Amino acid sequence: MNQSRRTLPPLNALRAFEASGRRLSFRAAADELGVTQGAVAQQVRALEEHLGIALFQRHPRGLLLTLPGAAYLADVTRAFDTLADATGHLLARPDTVTISVTPTVAAKLLIPRLGDLQAELPGLQLCTVATEALSDFDRDQVDIAVRLARPPFATDLEAQLLFRQDLVAVASPYLLGDLIPPLSIEQLRVLPLLHDAHDHWARFLKSNNKLPGAVFNQTTLALDAAMAGQGVALACKAFVAADLAAGRLVQVSEAGALGADFYLVRKRSTAARDSVEAVWNWCLHRLLLSQELAG
Repeated sequence: MNQSRRTLPPLNALRAFEASGRRLSFRAAADELGVTQGAVAQQVRALEEHLGIALFQRHPRGLLLTLPGAAYLADVTRAFDTLADATGHLLARPDTVTISVTPTVAAKLLIPRLGDLQAELPGLQLCTVATEALSDFDRDQVDIAVRLARPPFATDLEAQLLFRQDLVAVASPYLLGDLIPPLSIEQLRVLPLLHDAHDHWARFLKSNNKLPGAVFNQTTLALDAAMAGQGVALACKAFVAADLAAGRLVQVSEAGALGADFYLVRKRSTAARDSVEAVWNWCLHRLLLSQELAG
């Protein structure tokens, strides 16, 4: 700790001096601070004793600042102005809600809809943490999370199904050539396969062997490669709904379910915050549109 802070005069004494110095009147300062004139005079006197310096010349018609008092007043007033500005900036900051999502949820579902969030919830700031790691609500100060999970959930958590994880194989229409989807397992196996960190291809194609193909650490990268005509990628249908609708990708297989689905999760204790409740409801309404598009 800065040693000089331990020798600072009492804050009330500084407030009494600053108000008295601006108004050059103990009575006017007392009216401003909502205390008695005697209390202000006592605080100023205590400050002078603490400093060992006379700050005012006291006259029947009012106060005059001494030279040291005038210099000290300028610095103290500046300090109070800084505190007032800092407090104003703090109160003017938008309410922040932190949401933890996977990179694919962020890229494919959340980011394209942030404009809607800002329009519907002006003044609210959404902090997005995109990670494959499971966030801890307390340690990571997360308010809401989108998690790939299976019920049941811990009793201190509230969870709402967001959408099912229905996996589909997708590819650029230029890769397929004369092939007409849906493709059989045999047809898929001869095409270049694009793997992500989840690597569901072996299970999807009912194979006991590791299948060859380019490997990416994120699903979004595998999907980008698929749109570039580099191969076939696997993804939750909700993530590719917009690309399918725009013709950037073609669904080349029937959907397959894996059992775990995407849930919106929060601690029950955060439900009391209006901002968290607003983002929670927005996610349920807006992110659920991805399921409707995919359906």
